[in-house]
Amino acid sequence: MPGLLLGDEAPNFEADTTQGRIRFHDFLGDSWGILFSHPRDFTPVCTTELGRAAKLAPEFSKRNVKMIALSIDSVPDHLAWSKDINAYNGDQPVEKLPFPIIADKDRELAVKLGMLDPDERDKDGMPLTARVVFIFGPDKKLKLSILYPATTGRNFDEILRVVDSLQLTAYKKVATPVDWKCGDSVMVVPTLPDEEAKKLFPKGVFTKDLPSGKKYLRYTPQPE
Repeated sequence: MPGLLLGDEAPNFEADTTQGRIRFHDFLGDSWGILFSHPRDFTPVCTTELGRAAKLAPEFSKRNVKMIALSIDSVPDHLAWSKDINAYNGDQPVEKLPFPIIADKDRELAVKLGMLDPDERDKDGMPLTARVVFIFGPDKKLKLSILYPATTGRNFDEILRVVDSLQLTAYKKVATPVDWKCGDSVMVVPTLPDEEAKKLFPKGVFTKDLPSGKKYLRYTPQPE
């Protein structure tokens, strides 16, 4: 079946975008990447999402994350829509956004990546693109995917939080607990022995006592 699973390598597709033609792997380079799809241009929820994504673009850039959107309309439509998105943000209504938008008018890429929403269709009865988020690591492999229906807008602050967790846990032997935010304590991964944990985390490892007597809830301040 079409679509991507965690650990799959991103397809090295070519596409026309609002910033010219790209080859996806070249676009990503050595950066992390976020590909997020939208059902259609000039639609209300999508406009608010892209507006928020544009506002948060500097935060993603600080984290070495390249952003790219996809919608099933043409580049000229994307450019005209970008004016509305900037106006929604209270900015000058120019055609440029901080990231490119892929033109997938024939839905070829949406089908290949498993992005279509079977329940939402356009006036011609064609399925619309769902609200998919793919996050790729510098190795071009899929680290996270989130799938929303066309009727539910995404939380881009949550996507930023997820990036912080993915980047931290990619390089440190920790996991992030429920509702974690950057700067909060993290959890030591269960596979790490206590003695090794003490060496790796000089700020201390703190274990919560539980009725089972098992010592698996091990916390440590977020490592640098």
